[in-house]
Parts: sequence; C-alpha cells; structure tokens
Amino acid sequence: MNFIDRKTDRATVTKLMSVFPVTTILGPRQCGKTTLARRLAADSYFDLENPQDLARLAQPQPRPHS
Repeated sequence: MNFIDRKTDRATVTKLMSVFPVTTILGPRQCGKTTLARRLAADSYFDLENPQDLARLAQPQPRPHS
C-alpha cells in the first residue's frame, strides 16, 4: 500500500506535540488522521469512532507524576 508522504503535516504536528502535551488532529473522514498519528509514534492516540477508545476515555487512569 502506498502512502502520501505528508512532510509538512508531520513537521507541524511534531512541533505542536513538543509544545502541547495533548494535541488533536482533526479532519474529515478518511483523510489520513490515524495514519499520521501512527507515523508520528505518538505515546497514545484515540480514534473517537472506535468504541474501545471511547470506553478508555470514559474511564481515564491517573498518570503518576515523574
């Protein structure tokens, strides 16, 4: 499968992730949001159309402070 290399999008989101601990990627369906998140190797990503991800967000676990 061939992917569109979105260098500008990757650079923009990477920069935002370095400033903001939580960064949202918004866009229409099937435009590559999840693929972009996976390629960025984000700590976590949530697909709000996925019932398992919605359930994870409904019961968030507190993160220990470092």
